[in-house]
Amino acid sequence: MFDRYKAGEQAILVHLDFPDENAREDLQEFELLVSSAGINSLNIITGKRNTPHTKFFVGSGKAEEIAQAVSLYKADVVLFNHALSPSQEKNIEALCECRVVDRTALILDIFAQRARTHEGKLQVELAQLRHMSTRLIRGWTHLERQKGGIGLRGPGETQLETDRRLLHERMVNIRKRLGKVEKQRQQGRRARTRAEIPTLSLVGYTNAGKSTLFNQITKADVYAADQLFATLDPTLRKINIEDVGRAILADTVGFIRHLPHDLVAAFKATLTETREAELLLHVIDISNDRQTENIEQVEEVLKEIGAGEVPQLLICNKIDVVENIQPRIDRDDTGLPIRVWLSAQKDIGIELLFQALSERLGKKIIKHSLRLPASEGKLRSVFYQLNCIEEESYDENGDCLLKVKLPEREWNRLIKLDEADIEGFIES
Repeated sequence: MFDRYKAGEQAILVHLDFPDENAREDLQEFELLVSSAGINSLNIITGKRNTPHTKFFVGSGKAEEIAQAVSLYKADVVLFNHALSPSQEKNIEALCECRVVDRTALILDIFAQRARTHEGKLQVELAQLRHMSTRLIRGWTHLERQKGGIGLRGPGETQLETDRRLLHERMVNIRKRLGKVEKQRQQGRRARTRAEIPTLSLVGYTNAGKSTLFNQITKADVYAADQLFATLDPTLRKINIEDVGRAILADTVGFIRHLPHDLVAAFKATLTETREAELLLHVIDISNDRQTENIEQVEEVLKEIGAGEVPQLLICNKIDVVENIQPRIDRDDTGLPIRVWLSAQKDIGIELLFQALSERLGKKIIKHSLRLPASEGKLRSVFYQLNCIEEESYDENGDCLLKVKLPEREWNRLIKLDEADIEGFIES
């Protein structure tokens, strides 16, 4: 009933230019979306309008041109680089005699292809169901419709009511399951808060290089590709930062111009990591001609999810493809790092990023010399887990002599957690 495109299908693309900047879309980005979805573009039909046409969005003459192109190229689907109303979709489908998919549905379908985790799949399905609920009638236009009244209700209306009920029940079920997942996430966040472990969140426009940078920093093997929405499912990894200690780095879904509200709503649980982060690493593709507009779009989505006030460190990525730019750290008037220039793909300037993070997050560092008896092997292993041992040796009695360097908050946490008198092991 809700057939969408299939990978490898042949499509006619439609793009209009509007004088209003808020209604404008990027044709090049649309072509990237189409290729990311695995669809073959046969022809691109462009035009200009001041406002969308009520019936066809594009105007009756342009609608006829699209229908002729569909017939000429034997296209399977028409893709619009704009959000269409249900009636506009229905009218164009009737004229072209093939399926019509707007920008919102295309992005939803790409998300459905890329979701890997159980949570990601549930979130995408919820967004799709919300989008489909406004378009139910399209699936039943072929059924007979009779006048209302007891005993006279047509099969189309009956089936429509059934579908609406089933959709509603499925959406309620998904929300309950996502609620359980969110509780599990909250428990993890509470545990990290108690341990005073800061969370860093990578944000940015889609295809800015977030996952490539994530892999460089954490040595993880997260899927990264030169395509839109390569990452959907959030990934968390521990990292160690000098003068800070342990931190959690989160890789999140990329944002895009006019990101569908259904998707933003569906992914709010996932984006909580961004909202509650101590610092946002805003990754920017400086090779993109529209980087300023992309930054504005990311800021817009951050405000929408309640993360607009979280401090940011700008990561100017892909300096390897732009001439005469060297890796560096830009600072504000107080000397605080505000921007890091690097290339995640070529592993250039990553050490500068760690330096900037250390300065932005660094707390008071303390050093101690400890003498641990042989019975305190468990405490010794804790120091190894914290990666804070600078020197280690043993005396003639078998005692372990340690020189440790760690953030004051980590030391205070150990004092609270450790049953032994850890301060009693400090050598004067």
